[in-house]
Parts: sequence; structure tokens; C-alpha cells
Amino acid sequence: MTLPHDDVFRGSDALRLGLVSRAQLRGARWHRLRQDVYCNARLPLTHDLVARAVALVAPPQAVFAGMTAASWWSMRGPLAGPDDPVELVLPSGVRWNPGPGVVVRQAAPSGDVVTDGRLRYTDRTRTALDLIRRGPLDDAVVLLDRLVHHRVTFLGDVREAAARLPRCRGRPQARRVAGLSDGLAQSPPETRLRLLIHRSSLPTPVAQLEIRHDRRFVAQVDFAFPEQRLAVEYDGAWHGERLTEDRARMNRLLAAGWRVLFVTAADMRDPGALLARIAAALAA
Repeated sequence: MTLPHDDVFRGSDALRLGLVSRAQLRGARWHRLRQDVYCNARLPLTHDLVARAVALVAPPQAVFAGMTAASWWSMRGPLAGPDDPVELVLPSGVRWNPGPGVVVRQAAPSGDVVTDGRLRYTDRTRTALDLIRRGPLDDAVVLLDRLVHHRVTFLGDVREAAARLPRCRGRPQARRVAGLSDGLAQSPPETRLRLLIHRSSLPTPVAQLEIRHDRRFVAQVDFAFPEQRLAVEYDGAWHGERLTEDRARMNRLLAAGWRVLFVTAADMRDPGALLARIAAALAA
């Protein structure tokens, strides 16, 4: 037996088997993740690695949940960082003092759990439902849009599960969040902008519309009012592209007869003025 170079291990086990000395464990080759849990110091420190360290010392009934499960399910990069708390659930009656960096919630055993080797996670839908039942309403809608965008879950599945959810804390919010989410936003500010427009007297825009002109693709815009040929874009959507590409995209939209109204983070801090700007642009 040798020490794993791509996983975590118990220091006490390695010492007992004579695989390493105490001095070596304190050396630069190994990184201490938690009390008695180590890994190769060359491994990148990720939330998943920290979660695996927690799994070595957690009760066997522990199931990863919340953002820890969401990050594991994500198909577009991690949703939690190494400094974010590891979230798990334990059956009622199982007591464990995990120490710092771990959030434990009590939950009745259920079948909505998947197993990956020695690790267990809440399934896609259960993960989303657990997360959207807590916190402020708009934050939960932002999070559900984010989960759908990262392919952690599917909006239709969450809506069906929320409708069937038995009486529990957060059930009304879960149903409201599932109804308010559209799963189309590509960033949290887009969701917040959509909610702002939704609650106003403005007409409902089309989200993530692909604009075409003469049967050719022009651009995909955050929000579109097709009748007025007005696109509303959160300014962050234009970052990360080269300036020449930005200008070419804008020129294509203008040539197709569209106007573009940009929204910034500063605009979002004055929602009344922002809605008035959009209304004026629609009326122009």
C-alpha cells in the first residue's frame, strides 16, 4: 500500500501502516486539510477536495448537500470554492461536531441520494429544492437560474418536485422560486434585471433571443422587445470579448434595425430611473 497522490488520507492510518513519519507529515510534501486528514501538497485546493477530506471523518450516514452537492453536479465549473463551507445532512438523531468549515443540517433519510464511491450526494432535484427553500426570495431565484445554467438540475424537474413537495419549512418559497425562474439567465445580474422588469408595468421581454436578419444570425441578446426592435443588455455580457468583436456585434444589430440599451451595476441601484429609461426607449 502507498499513499494516494490524487486523493485524501488519514494521517493516523498512514502512521500506523508505516507509510509516513510524523516529521514527513509536517513537511512540505503533504498538506493538512483537517485534523488527521492530508493530501498531496501539489493537488489544487478545491471545494471538492475539502469535501472529500470531510467525508473521511464524517459519520457514515452523511450526505453532501447544498452548494457542495451543487458544485459536484455542475457541468460548467465548480459553484463553491475551497473556503466555502462544506454542506451535508445527517439523519435526525445522529450527532457530530464537525468543527469549523462544515455546515450540518438534520434531515430524515430519503431515497433522493446518489453514491459516488464512498461519497454520497443529494440528487439534482433535491439539491436545488434544498437551496431555494432558504434565503431571500430574489437570491433564491438567482440561484436557481444559476443552477440551471450550470446544468446542475432541470427547471421542469424542479417545478414538478416543488408542486409535490410535502408540507415543510420553505415549501411556499420553493414553489414561488420555481415559478419565477426561467433558467435562461447567464449571470446573476440578468436574473435580477428580469425580475425588476417582471414586477413593473413594462411589457415582458423575450430572454436570450437570437436575432436574425435576412435569415442570417446577428446576435443573441439578453432581453428583447421584438415589436420595438429594442435589445436590453446587462453591460457584463459584453466583457471578455475583444473591442473589435463588440463593435462588430453592435454594427450588426444596428444594421438589422435594432437599438441596444445597456444596463450597468450602477443602473441597477436606481431601479426607478432604469425602468423609466427602458419605458422611454420603448416609446421612442
